[in-house]
Amino acid sequence: MDFVPSLPTLLAFAAASLLLAATPGPDMTLSISRALAQGKKAALFVVLGTGLGIVVHTLLVAFGISALITASPTAFLVLKTGGAAYLLWLAIQAIRYGSSLSVAKVTEAKGSALSNIATGFSVNILNPKVVIFFMTFLPQFVSAGDPAVTGKLLFLGFFFIVIGMPVNALVVFAADWLAAWLQRNRRVMRAMDYSFAGVFSAFAVKIFLTQAR
Repeated sequence: MDFVPSLPTLLAFAAASLLLAATPGPDMTLSISRALAQGKKAALFVVLGTGLGIVVHTLLVAFGISALITASPTAFLVLKTGGAAYLLWLAIQAIRYGSSLSVAKVTEAKGSALSNIATGFSVNILNPKVVIFFMTFLPQFVSAGDPAVTGKLLFLGFFFIVIGMPVNALVVFAADWLAAWLQRNRRVMRAMDYSFAGVFSAFAVKIFLTQAR
């Protein structure tokens, strides 16, 4: 199974993905808001939609990056360097501004399963930050000379979904408690911000040092 990354790479990717999934963002805000307004079932359909959005990004990145490597390994190196800079920028933003979680228990008209899936899908597929993140995050875990790069990018993308969707589902089931608890415990959210910043800074520094050799 050449498409499976090495264990150290897989563990590093899993840790970063888990931290990212647990950090409040647009998808978590949407899931909690929908759970409070329309119930857990509606929110789970939203989670499914966000997962489908990640599938699309995974396919685009896997085949797009593979084509880039074939066409120009130098361009791939530039992309990875730019990705490292972007990860460092995300780390700085996390420390400066912190995580955003804004939910309100409002009454909404109940939507169909399809409309909730479409809402979750659009949050990820149309969000330019998600597009940029996937283009810069996934390539950090593959090398230009790897003949199985396409398979590894696909594996990592779907592995990201496997890690993230259960976290989002747990958020849905604990929406009432979690929304109130996070709003009361800002120090916990700040600790998550610093953890997020630390992990991505470490990735960025590692990439810069590796490419400088």
